[in-house]
Amino acid sequence: MKKGIIFDLDGTLWDSIVPVTHGWNVALDRHPELNCHITEDDMRGFMGKTNPTIARLMLPDLTPDAAYEIVKECAAEELIYLKDHPGALYPGIEKLLKELGQEYPLYIVSNCDDGYVQTFLDVCGFRDYFEDFEMSGRTRKEKGENIRLIMERNQLERAVYIGDTQGDLDASHAAGIPFIYAAYGFGSVNEDVPSVQEPSQISQAIARILKKMPG
Repeated sequence: MKKGIIFDLDGTLWDSIVPVTHGWNVALDRHPELNCHITEDDMRGFMGKTNPTIARLMLPDLTPDAAYEIVKECAAEELIYLKDHPGALYPGIEKLLKELGQEYPLYIVSNCDDGYVQTFLDVCGFRDYFEDFEMSGRTRKEKGENIRLIMERNQLERAVYIGDTQGDLDASHAAGIPFIYAAYGFGSVNEDVPSVQEPSQISQAIARILKKMPG
């Protein structure tokens, strides 16, 4: 029985708040008529949400289509900036990936735009750690659907999802798999679920969950 570990990205593997906020403001500054400039706290609240949702929150006075076009421009600018100014990996992440990868295939599912996961993998040199990844910006699907897509595409019969927001927990429920809450990340959850305070605790949390799974 094939088992795998699926990670969220922002707030779970790295913190890109500072460079992403900068990239978005570069794009927004090209539209002075919007009078919109976001803070790092604003961006922290956006993390984990899809771009259409962010567009509605950030630019409520625009039509959904017009707001989404601006957010797409922001997302493109962030990729340019991240290539030379990557986010900060959480302590011990690379060691964790090396250890887990010896026993399980690893995957990423994120609510980001197409190109963001690829940029993360390239700037961190992590291409060899992950077998596959998916994102809402590529499939236009909800995160739970993308988790199922990863499982089907890679023939996973059992999996665990690790994330840091309520949306991540909801996605794991939608996909029908266990969840580990990365409490060191950006968000919170409304259920008593297995949680970790730092990445070094993830391996033990995974072991406890997978031991309860058949196969």
